[in-house]
Amino acid sequence: MIFNRKKKQAEQLLASFGELKDATCNFALIEKYFRNKDHSVSFQVLSDKTCNDLDFDELFMYLDRTNSKIGQQYLYNKLRTIPSDSKNIELDEELINQFTTNSDFRLEIQAELTKLDKREAYYISTLFQEGHLEQPKWFFVMRLLSFTSILSVLLLPFNAQLFLVLIGVFIINICFHLWNKKNLSSYSGSIPQLLILKRVANNLFQNKNFKRINPLLNESIKIIDQVRNRMLFFKLESKIEGDFQVLFWSVLELIKILFLLEPLLLFGVLKRLDTRREEIEKVFSFVGRVDALVSIASLRKGAEGHCIPEICEKNTRIIGDQIYHPLLIDCVTNQIVVNDKSVLLTGSNMSGKTTFIRTIGINVITGLTINTCFAESMVIPRVRIYSAIRISDDLMNDKSYYFEEVLTIKNMIDNAGNGEANLFLLDEIFKGTNTVERISAGKVVLSLLSKNNNIVFVSTHDIELTGLLEKEYELYHFSEVVNDKSVDFDYKLKEGKLKNRNAIRILQINGYPDEVIEEAMILAKELDRNKVLKT
Repeated sequence: MIFNRKKKQAEQLLASFGELKDATCNFALIEKYFRNKDHSVSFQVLSDKTCNDLDFDELFMYLDRTNSKIGQQYLYNKLRTIPSDSKNIELDEELINQFTTNSDFRLEIQAELTKLDKREAYYISTLFQEGHLEQPKWFFVMRLLSFTSILSVLLLPFNAQLFLVLIGVFIINICFHLWNKKNLSSYSGSIPQLLILKRVANNLFQNKNFKRINPLLNESIKIIDQVRNRMLFFKLESKIEGDFQVLFWSVLELIKILFLLEPLLLFGVLKRLDTRREEIEKVFSFVGRVDALVSIASLRKGAEGHCIPEICEKNTRIIGDQIYHPLLIDCVTNQIVVNDKSVLLTGSNMSGKTTFIRTIGINVITGLTINTCFAESMVIPRVRIYSAIRISDDLMNDKSYYFEEVLTIKNMIDNAGNGEANLFLLDEIFKGTNTVERISAGKVVLSLLSKNNNIVFVSTHDIELTGLLEKEYELYHFSEVVNDKSVDFDYKLKEGKLKNRNAIRILQINGYPDEVIEEAMILAKELDRNKVLKT
């Protein structure tokens, strides 16, 4: 029976390697570890704004091939935290290669990791990241009542009247026992899962391949073992609820009430866990890292194309060959070369400008965090990433679209001279205001942002900006072919600025009245003529 179950699990794991996970994501729980973690030594933590602009949740669901809830939380944190160096890449790549080439080894590790795939495992991080319940000032009363019960039971054969004392103490203890039930429920999932985490970590650590991740991990496991006996009570509790007979459960509950076992054990365990936070996190990170590496191996196996990027620490080059957006099916690939310049994109709506900007942002993030880019080859710098792509009115705080845009771009300006290289991603700068001021302010701001080793990728409909910025920006465009009854986009990035304008022609093929088309054409030619005369 056990053999058949393990065989079926192995077959499922083997078949799922390289495939998307067939499961929904509870981001409120997945983000728990990330939201509470200290990131003070990180190069950058991606903001919620940038993540929203780049569809990070959808990206994570595509990238996530983890086997445990621990690995899922660890991977989420890894993807949102750009490291300050690449010191772990060599070891990580060795392990990823082993997972890819040795299926028996991988299946053995995956089988261990799946032991931490229950929802309750999400709460392990709370044991070392959040505050624990503190003993109330009157806690000594419970110790006294428990001692009284023990003493009464021991002396009962010599004095039958002590039975009345036991009854009285039992009635009082019921109140304390019920009071503690809510406290107990807060830890009835996380503490049993911590025991499983310790066991999984210990099993993984026996493999010589993983000892280099943290050679001293065994010391952390031993320290957790020091409170293992007390924690076993919670493991027993969880088993009893599902497996033991009602009669046995009832007798045990009476014993727990009589001696106040639950509150005494709970607060005793919490006191000890509070002093072992660092060790628990080391064990958590060890298992999470192993699972994240299995996930990366699976991702690369299933991706249409991928590469390990060359990360430049001292210059700001971005070179991408056959780069694509991983969330788009049959995505058109493109090439880009940026060497000490920024990029200004022109093109009509739906031609691919914004998608390409997101493609650059996503590939820089995955390249710097999981050493994986979706391209034939990729060269990227270590940069901080800021974006102004998806902006909307903040009606709750009475802020207009333009004001939200102003604040977002002001944050970019504040960070433009921070001494580090930055990647700024913008879609239609200042599109919330009039043409003259949009072009004027846009030119000045984009010139400022492109200084100090910063790279800017910005799209615009304002052709005037191409002439104003051609010395500071590389000009690229996307174009379409308008036929008699259709508009065809090739989504290919082309050098230079957009020369053809097809907006009115697109209105025509979509059935706008002839008088609207004719008058629009006349006005467009007149505006162009006036613009030429002014220059």
